[in-house]
Amino acid sequence: MATLPRASKITPGASSALFQRPVSEFDAGINTSAAWTTHLESGSSLSDDEPDHDDEETLRSARALYDFEGKAEFRELNVVAGDALEIVKEDLADGWSLVKTTAREIGLLPRSYYTFTSEFTPAPDLQLPSTSARKGRQEPSSTGSITPRGSPKSILQPIVPQNTGEWLGAFPSFRQSLLGGKSLNRFSSFVTSGAEEFVLKGSPAETVVTPPAVPTGHNRNATDATFDEEESNRLSRLGLGEADRHFVDAGPTWKEKIPPFRILVHSPSKRSSVLSGAFTVYSVTSLFQPPPVSEVDEGETDEYVEQDSAPVEACLASPTRITVYRRFSHFVILHAALTRRLPGIALPPLPEKQYAGRFSEDFVEARRGDLERYIGKVIRHPIARYAEVVTFFLGCESEAEWKRMVPQHLAMPAAGSTFYARVFHPAFNVDAEDAEEAVDRFNAHTKAVGKGVQGLRNIFGRVREARVEMSKAERLLAYSLLSLITSKPLASAPMTGVNEEDDLYDVKSKGLLNDEGAWCWREECQDCLKLTKAMQKTSETLQGVADLYDDHARRTQLATHESLKGMAHPSSLYEPIVTTHKSTLSRYQDATREGRADEEMAARCETVLNTTMAEMETYHSQKLEDFRNMTKEHLDGEIDFYEQVLSRLNAARRALDPPMFNELGRSPRQPSIYERELENPRLTAAPLLQPCPHVFDSAPMRPVSVAIQEGVGLLLGPSTRGSVFGKFW
Repeated sequence: MATLPRASKITPGASSALFQRPVSEFDAGINTSAAWTTHLESGSSLSDDEPDHDDEETLRSARALYDFEGKAEFRELNVVAGDALEIVKEDLADGWSLVKTTAREIGLLPRSYYTFTSEFTPAPDLQLPSTSARKGRQEPSSTGSITPRGSPKSILQPIVPQNTGEWLGAFPSFRQSLLGGKSLNRFSSFVTSGAEEFVLKGSPAETVVTPPAVPTGHNRNATDATFDEEESNRLSRLGLGEADRHFVDAGPTWKEKIPPFRILVHSPSKRSSVLSGAFTVYSVTSLFQPPPVSEVDEGETDEYVEQDSAPVEACLASPTRITVYRRFSHFVILHAALTRRLPGIALPPLPEKQYAGRFSEDFVEARRGDLERYIGKVIRHPIARYAEVVTFFLGCESEAEWKRMVPQHLAMPAAGSTFYARVFHPAFNVDAEDAEEAVDRFNAHTKAVGKGVQGLRNIFGRVREARVEMSKAERLLAYSLLSLITSKPLASAPMTGVNEEDDLYDVKSKGLLNDEGAWCWREECQDCLKLTKAMQKTSETLQGVADLYDDHARRTQLATHESLKGMAHPSSLYEPIVTTHKSTLSRYQDATREGRADEEMAARCETVLNTTMAEMETYHSQKLEDFRNMTKEHLDGEIDFYEQVLSRLNAARRALDPPMFNELGRSPRQPSIYERELENPRLTAAPLLQPCPHVFDSAPMRPVSVAIQEGVGLLLGPSTRGSVFGKFW
């Protein structure tokens, strides 16, 4: 989706354009976490080592188009339609601008809620600019345009937009979590993804692009093969590279160009820079499994043997590893670029940007897991896997190269209708009636899955709480048993039938324990000594079982609980796909209606339907894999947990039978390490750590505004009171 045009600030070798997005789609897929990166104001390098050198921008006059009631705690303004404004910074994050009112108040305002008054000039007549000046885009209707059609004041001559460019859809799309799952985008995904433009007008790309032969193998290139890198880069920047061509097989289903591989996000480390302060860096390792020996040519096998004396099978079985180091802001850049280049697919949402406790071990581990699940979901998609920005993100090991290439990826124009023009599929691959029935079933199914997964997440949280309670019960039982055989009272334990006014006494002088520590009034009683030591071992075993319950709830079950987020809210994730599919079906029915048939439009509709149906198939395959893996992991965790419990209980049970029972009478009883805890037992547990909320979960906080608040704070100076938002992460 297009935005208000503005001159690009990208200059060769300059890092100031790092976070510029000259043509922002405001796609709902852009995560709220993107807000905090663009507040760098065309900013600093990704290493956060270099200071900004941007010249001070002049204020630009503007006028409010709509009423807006902001929240003061997030430094948002309250404006009324028609108010005069001055724009301090046009481009913040996710459609926000830094604005000054006539009352000299400075704050945040959505970019589409105002228009620049300096961009309107007197015109000699009422004729609008030529179609070439509007870049061939369809002229928006009066109801869909934000261009002012008149002025409240009387003027001598009409005004027309000057260099307004593409106005269609110039509204920001905020994160669903910003306003409880609602979006301020005025247009459906059918418009914002470029599908409508493609269906109505096609794309120039389809007249020059021919589908190349798709390679069937992954053999090495010959050593004498040549490749024009500059030409390839030029085509890539124009969106004409091989990575921008997508193929749909019968099904419909996406054709995979490269085999699946694994991603690990691990080894987080805390670093710092002069500009941004402390931040966390994660190691991102790609694991590429080599092909089986049967698929490798004999000549390649000889090469493996020459390079390593190990057996060929061992050489080929070792996966290739590539490790790079990425910050959270780098993931934001990846996500922003993907949503621009692949508007027709369902991309997973990026984890929320959070600040509180961001360097605690629990938070860093939770963030690491969220990022690993995010990038894993991206590379599981058949066409996102080979996107150029993904290859760059996973393979660029040089910081200098990263700084050089990031502005190019962010400056690439949004794919829009070109995405669909470069999708190739078999003829008659979709039946209209089947497609209509399929989308209704798919929509109902994803809603039911989302509701069911939400219920499962809640129940699983209660199961974890129950395990913690079971840990407390097992520990209390262990303390009670130890208190019984040692005759030491257990503090805070119910003492039914015991006179609490009894004075303290010496257990040995009263005959409760003998000199060997046995639970008996007789001295040198071997039978009681053996029994006492066996029961003490049982008590200590129950303490270990209690620890297992607690650890299982906090670690193993937490991982399963976290994984459920990846299956949550499929309806919200695929809502743009469903909307595009239904809108395209409506256009297809119009194009095939008797008396108004338009074969070219119908063919383009079939292309879009192939894309949406392929996305539904992608969800189907990923759903099978996700729930299968989740169920296996849960059962494996339960089996391992109960096996450990059973092993410890069996060991305690063997101590009550010969020959181990007889061995216990050879030496006096030694005090248990838990006896000292009887006076202050560990019967309270730390709060159970919960998974970080999903992006689409309803939450009272507004992460976008919180993130933008930090950017505004950096521009306006620190506030008078301390804040946790004082530094970048």
